[in-house]
Amino acid sequence: MKQDSILITGASSGIGRGLALALARPGRTLHLGGRNARNLEAVATACIARGADARLKVQDVRDAAGMEEWITTAGTLDLVFAGAGITASTRGGADAPHEPDAQIRRMFDTNVDGVLNTVLPALHVMRGQPRGTDGVRGRICAMASVAGLVSFPGTPSYCASKAAVDRFMVATGANMKRAGIVMTSVSCGFVATPMTAQNSFHMPGLTQTGDAVRAILSGIARGKRRIAFPWWLAAGSRFMDLLPISIAEHYYFRQPAGQAGTMPETGLMPDTPPSS
Repeated sequence: MKQDSILITGASSGIGRGLALALARPGRTLHLGGRNARNLEAVATACIARGADARLKVQDVRDAAGMEEWITTAGTLDLVFAGAGITASTRGGADAPHEPDAQIRRMFDTNVDGVLNTVLPALHVMRGQPRGTDGVRGRICAMASVAGLVSFPGTPSYCASKAAVDRFMVATGANMKRAGIVMTSVSCGFVATPMTAQNSFHMPGLTQTGDAVRAILSGIARGKRRIAFPWWLAAGSRFMDLLPISIAEHYYFRQPAGQAGTMPETGLMPDTPPSS
């Protein structure tokens, strides 16, 4: 798998940071994007110490024009990771738990539009690249979630946004493989990152970042269209989605994560608009 030039959004923390560090080595160019300049610089310094050429871009994934300019001027791209994303849960109310309108729109703007703002320019770049000896022009991976496999009342917009990412990547990948572009969706469960560190409930199947990164890179190298882990959580989620809605909801509402306010909104920064 050719990996000379790699672009990663959400590289300042979590899985994006883990991927950058795991891929950093002599001879590789890493284009690292994120909104937190201080964290991004720290990641770049660590990558450079491992011999990589790290190039930073403080960039909001919701900015379509800015993303297109960054990606289309980066040069040849072998791997692109759309890793930026946010999460949040419902909040308590006088009548019923709900999500504020602004939170819902921010979720879709970041998790869906942010992925499209990464993937679409990357597709244009890769379609103009020559095929390698393996017939591949490039590989694109986007972070979905096991949450995208269910309709969980505790996180409605998060589930919906991740479902959209998964379906788009898997379905578009069926067409793009003919053009020599491998597309992969990652449907993972809870991963030990700063995003999940704020959760105030037990997280079944919590995966360490290093293990998640290894699973992702292994799946991409094998050309998998969808990478799902832990397998039993993904399988259980698919089963729950087959049940009558009333039965599934009876179970969901009894889970700690289903209670309003248990999953704080992530990605909020005091000095910049919230996003990735």
